[in-house]
Amino acid sequence: MKKFLIFSVIGIIVIVALMAVIGYMNTIKTKSFSPEGEVVFTKDDLKLKVLYNRPYKKGREIFGSLVPYDKVWRTGANEATIFETNKDLSIEGKKLKAGKYTLWTIPGQESWTIIFNSEYGQWGINSKAEANRDPARDVLSVNVLTLQQDQEFEQFTISFEKTGEDAEMPFSY
Repeated sequence: MKKFLIFSVIGIIVIVALMAVIGYMNTIKTKSFSPEGEVVFTKDDLKLKVLYNRPYKKGREIFGSLVPYDKVWRTGANEATIFETNKDLSIEGKKLKAGKYTLWTIPGQESWTIIFNSEYGQWGINSKAEANRDPARDVLSVNVLTLQQDQEFEQFTISFEKTGEDAEMPFSY
């Protein structure tokens, strides 16, 4: 009886280990299509950082098609996008306290809603392919107008641009 019990425990450990390896390999494969990107902005003692996954267009129509208008988007691919600030910020006249957040967006044709949520570390979508966000944990939401650019980007890009005493965080595709 002891030998069978030991074999069963070892068998379970092997199965769990194999499942973990398969899950990890699937994550690596998924991330090869939308690799991680990090963008950092520093000015004096202010540091902003965004960690996100950067999907490619691959000839697809993105906004209004693959990413529907007026629905919450994880603002990238794979895990939910993470935004960090070491100082309190004023965003469109609203205060965002220093900390780590997930960054969600609701794309629209004329404007986007930008949402900062206190939960982080989760995969960007749930099993129903919906945004994996708990709205009760939203800490700040602002609306911003869209601007058309002449330059088209093949890969989703978040950047920071210094504008006078302020900084902007454009999303480009």
